[in-house]
Amino acid sequence: MLSIDNEGAITLPEALLERICAEHTDKEVELVIVDAKSMHALNLEHRNVDKTTDVLSFPIDDFPHAPLGSIVINYELAFQKAAELGHEKEEEIALLFIHGLLHLLGFDHETDHGEMRKNEEELIFRYALPKSLIVRTEEV
Repeated sequence: MLSIDNEGAITLPEALLERICAEHTDKEVELVIVDAKSMHALNLEHRNVDKTTDVLSFPIDDFPHAPLGSIVINYELAFQKAAELGHEKEEEIALLFIHGLLHLLGFDHETDHGEMRKNEEELIFRYALPKSLIVRTEEV
């Protein structure tokens, strides 16, 4: 189940996001859409990184029947990246959602020897989305 807090009041590919969520977990996932300033504050508070970012994940794993966690997406950065790469804003939101969901499911691209990248690429192919976030980051 997906609950959405759309602070940016942007158009979201809700049906696709709900499908992605339902196909990968039976737990509730919260999606929060924020602006760059709010994301900067979250990144500083939770990761001690003094800049904005595109997506953050906050797992909840202390309780057996708790939601899976929250995914926070910076819509301003997502829209900028979509324009830069020439694809739809909604596709970029879906890419970031997949990336965040995989983190909530326990994957960590910094330590899992390519497992998250493999899963991300499979999901992106399945949902006919543009190049994965991990692949784009590695190309820079």
